[in-house]
Amino acid sequence: MISTVIRTCFPAAALAVADKAEEINKLNVFPVPDGDTGTNMSLTLGTVVREVQDLPADASMEDIAKAITHGSLMGARGNSGVITSQILRGVVEGLCDVKDPEHIKPKDIAHAFRRGKEVAFKAVRKPVEGTILTVLKDVSAKADSLEKSKLTPVEVLDALVVEAYESVARTPDLLPVLKENGVVDSGAFGFATFFEGFVNAVQGKTELSDFKTTVGTDDAKAAASAKVSIELNDDWEGSEFRYCNEFLFHANDATFDESAALDFLSTMGDCELLVGTNPDYKVHVHSNTPDKVLHYMLQYGQIFEVFIHNMDLEAKERTEKIAEDKKAASTPKAPHKSLGFVAVCSGSGSESILKSLGVDVVVSGGQTMNPSTADILSAIEEANADSVIVMPNNSNIRMAAEAAASACTDVKVAVIPTKSVLQAFSAMFVVDTEASLKDNVAAMTEASANIRYAEITTAVRDSTAANGDPIHNGDVMGIQGSSIDVVGHDVDDVTLRLLSQMQEEEEGDTLTLLAGSDMDDVHFSALTKRIEEAFPDLEVDAHRGEQPLYPIIFSLE
Repeated sequence: MISTVIRTCFPAAALAVADKAEEINKLNVFPVPDGDTGTNMSLTLGTVVREVQDLPADASMEDIAKAITHGSLMGARGNSGVITSQILRGVVEGLCDVKDPEHIKPKDIAHAFRRGKEVAFKAVRKPVEGTILTVLKDVSAKADSLEKSKLTPVEVLDALVVEAYESVARTPDLLPVLKENGVVDSGAFGFATFFEGFVNAVQGKTELSDFKTTVGTDDAKAAASAKVSIELNDDWEGSEFRYCNEFLFHANDATFDESAALDFLSTMGDCELLVGTNPDYKVHVHSNTPDKVLHYMLQYGQIFEVFIHNMDLEAKERTEKIAEDKKAASTPKAPHKSLGFVAVCSGSGSESILKSLGVDVVVSGGQTMNPSTADILSAIEEANADSVIVMPNNSNIRMAAEAAASACTDVKVAVIPTKSVLQAFSAMFVVDTEASLKDNVAAMTEASANIRYAEITTAVRDSTAANGDPIHNGDVMGIQGSSIDVVGHDVDDVTLRLLSQMQEEEEGDTLTLLAGSDMDDVHFSALTKRIEEAFPDLEVDAHRGEQPLYPIIFSLE
């Protein structure tokens, strides 16, 4: 049944686009390089998936078509999303015309794409060659040429996927802005990605890991990829229109004049689209006057789910992302090793110390800026090792580190429960790269546990110290572990008092002292000298940690 195929394959195809969303975003230079085509297409398709999944199990093809049409219209985001919604609407309308849903034929596929082309081209007042519409037109023409062939439906679909990618490869020859920027059209590539994902799913490959290109698709993809060398848009002078305006519109009555509304939108900017059927529409236009667009439409009905994007800022973000990716790609990858190390810390000084001790990747983060599981997972991959040991260096980050470790399948990952970067320093001193992961974890855990650490910071609200003394906003606090043990008004005084208390509790031989970004060298040198004079038997190892918010952190061992 066609309905069963659609319900099974659409989510897989949407997943394929979501997986490629960032890649599609980077290609995005037309009509403006705002870098959101992949995101918009993915969001649009995601809404459709949810609507289809909410249907009962015995839903008819007509029911599914309505869900796809409504979901893609309501969820359409951006120029690419709105056009995609119209392609989907036309194709499913064509599939509803199939006389024998149990045995679809090449002519049925051709009819569906003709209908998709008809609806999509009707929605766009000024179709541009070299875009998603061109690929749709080429795929439809290919389907027409195979309409009377003896190929199976799957063979026809395979041939159409190849045609889609070959058409994508031709887009720079049809649209000068694509050739200037060394890219194929982003919407066209997104459409081909969706279509390939759908055809893969038709053949039973519904997971990304299962996706394999069909015969000829490898070459077609290679042809498209050969035309892509994404350039930065630093010299882009900007679009004539700054804001991308999109919203849903519900007409007051059947007299709403679609043609008049489109004529008005065209005077407000470009890329104007008004799709749907009375009373429900999706409106899209690039304009410098969103207020006038909304005011006009409010005369004839209600508006909701309004999105107004600043395309200048989005274009800048796209350029910055591409620059970051190019820089990362040009950075030599660390050689593969048997054991790697990842640590979290804040402060360039501490980061330098960790790297000098053998940490492969340092993730920026700390007390007020906890890195995500994804950040730590990326660092684990970057370490490029068979086994990786992660040191979160903060109790609030440990859970994210353990989640990242659990998500790794190809790499053995262990998490040392360090709560301070100072514990990580000691842990790294006992590393034996010739020993097993288990033995290193045991040794590093023991070494870090033997470190007593403390932090000096300023209170941001009233509280109470461990001994019951009041703490006021602005007071300087000396924190040992997680206990606020000393409160005062001077960083040096609190540091010396807390150090004295810790020495009385258990005398240490070595003090490691890290200066924060708010403490200058003169102040740090004077404090270090005072400590050496007050504790002549203590070996002081002073460094700049450059951590924010904590002018001093130290450890005793």
